[in-house]
Amino acid sequence: MAVEIGVASRRLIEAVSRRRIFRDALEIGLVALAFLLYFLVRGSVVDRRDEALGNAAGIIDLERSLGFFWEPWLNEAILDYGALIQLFNAIYFWLDFPLIVVVGLWLYFSHRHQYTVARDAVLASGAIALVVYQLYPVMPPRLLPPEYGFSFVDTLNVHSNLSYQAQSMQPFVNPYAAVPSLHVGWAVLVGGVLFWATRNLWLRTLAVFMPIGQFAAIIFTANHYILDGIAGLAVVPLGLLAALALQRWAYPAVRRLAGALPES
Repeated sequence: MAVEIGVASRRLIEAVSRRRIFRDALEIGLVALAFLLYFLVRGSVVDRRDEALGNAAGIIDLERSLGFFWEPWLNEAILDYGALIQLFNAIYFWLDFPLIVVVGLWLYFSHRHQYTVARDAVLASGAIALVVYQLYPVMPPRLLPPEYGFSFVDTLNVHSNLSYQAQSMQPFVNPYAAVPSLHVGWAVLVGGVLFWATRNLWLRTLAVFMPIGQFAAIIFTANHYILDGIAGLAVVPLGLLAALALQRWAYPAVRRLAGALPES
């Protein structure tokens, strides 16, 4: 039985290796499934309002003690400037998952090694973030109740048709998944790999702008606290370490195992 499974596994590996269309379909399918599971798990715990509110209050108190609770002022600073509102809304929405998909496809078909590192780092950091979301739900500024004395404006919901809170998105959205901000963490990862993969000046400019613009956008749009963005930066090295470990040990082991499988 074990020999039969080994033969079948080897034939599957050989078939996928010989036919690029099979390899491409398998890769895209696995990544799409991974992200689907990520968003389903991320959106599964949405009934912890009191805990999320208490944790948000703790973050506000910590930022005040550190001297940089600037979120109310920064959100209010752009409310009289429609162009700035639309700019930060667009950065927050379009320079996150949509841009990750575009860059990922480009890397996959033209820079496979960089793509693999980026894919593994993004998925590993996402897995780490899921654990934190479950253990430490945090209410974002835009959802703070008025009795807390703040009047944050959810600029995406109020001024644009761009919103993760649409009814069709509810199964995939956890409004209390503020810490860490993967908008920032993934912008650093994807921007860094994009800078590594190309010498094109415009693409490198985009790569540098991604984390800077995204960090600003999460604050101006009232979707995150400053500490959320810092936490997003903290998951970057963890995701990269996991990706490099896969490159160094896991993938060579899989290749050795595939070579050791019986041929018939």
